[in-house]
Amino acid sequence: MSEIIETRYVLAVPNLEASMQYYRDVLGFELFVQPPGWAYLRRDALIVMLGECPDALPVSELGDHSYFAYIVVADAAALYTEFKDKGANILKPLQTEPWEMKEFAIITIDGHRLMFGEYIS
Repeated sequence: MSEIIETRYVLAVPNLEASMQYYRDVLGFELFVQPPGWAYLRRDALIVMLGECPDALPVSELGDHSYFAYIVVADAAALYTEFKDKGANILKPLQTEPWEMKEFAIITIDGHRLMFGEYIS
């Protein structure tokens, strides 16, 4: 059976420059490739590929379907504090859930929702 070795998320954004700045300055990502109309950013093992699509359906119109990832991290509290201090829009505050995860959610400037969680057992 083949092993999955990396995860990349492809996201449509209306304003590539604004989205790149948000991912760098607020979420701590680093730009590593920028072909025309795209920005590939990474933070640790997470890669997002932002594609500029100014005429695409706004993600905010998708409601709960705008979640695109559940990202398991080593220290959810530290990441939550980092994002909050940098002005991230917190959608769900840090809390411990019955499914044995400490988790929180953010929403990006484009309306994409990300959930971050830490195993607690």
